[in-house]
Amino acid sequence: MQRDDVIWSAINSQFCSCKIKCNFGRNEYNVTGFCNRQSCPLANSRYATVREKEGVLYLYVKTIERAHTPAKMWEKIQLPENYSKALEQIDKELIYWPNFTIHKCKQRVTKITQYLIKMRRMKLRQEPKLVGVKKKLERPLSAAHLEKSIEKELIGRLKGEKQEKEQVEAEEELSMEDDETEEEEEEEEEEEEEMEGEFVSDLSDLEDVVVSFDSLLSCSLCTDTLQDEVSEDEAEDLKGPKVSVEYKQELESLPISRSELANW
Repeated sequence: MQRDDVIWSAINSQFCSCKIKCNFGRNEYNVTGFCNRQSCPLANSRYATVREKEGVLYLYVKTIERAHTPAKMWEKIQLPENYSKALEQIDKELIYWPNFTIHKCKQRVTKITQYLIKMRRMKLRQEPKLVGVKKKLERPLSAAHLEKSIEKELIGRLKGEKQEKEQVEAEEELSMEDDETEEEEEEEEEEEEEMEGEFVSDLSDLEDVVVSFDSLLSCSLCTDTLQDEVSEDEAEDLKGPKVSVEYKQELESLPISRSELANW
């Protein structure tokens, strides 16, 4: 037959694997977390606690009738998700149990429901997950990341330099083309000016030709009149004494206007 006082005296005075300093107990079925006579699940043949597995609450009950079968010592009862209904079920299952056990089980239910609600809220926030990394793998991985980052940076710099060179070459080509176009325009302007000067000189040459032609016409008329006068004088000389007469006449060329030149 199991004796709770004998078990507790042995555990309390001697070694216990579940006992921690400052009177804390790390047994998974401990309802309060303290290592004392009322809270110890090993030294109490009648014991009850509440545990959570994958978000579901279960009431674990231990009775002395199942002490001879340690594998079936704890009876597992699922509690509803509703908080008030879970408390009512605890009262029904532990109706003749001591008040200390009932009160501690209800306290444990409230704590577990609170942290479950908090976990759901944290999942909705979508915060970044923390992943553990082994220290032995940290250094080679960090070195590999450094090499990759350096390689990417060098490639980016080379690409940037190539783009800058291409931009400079394109700008130089554009400036050369602009200079060539400006030179061609200047040459065309000079040729046009030369053509205008030649046209004006041609007009002046034409004016000189017209003036010389008019002077020739006037000279021919003058010579005809002189020949007529000379023939008359010769006839008179045949009748009387011969007298030599010399005629000198200056011919002046009259200027011709541009309108007459155009009509000519």
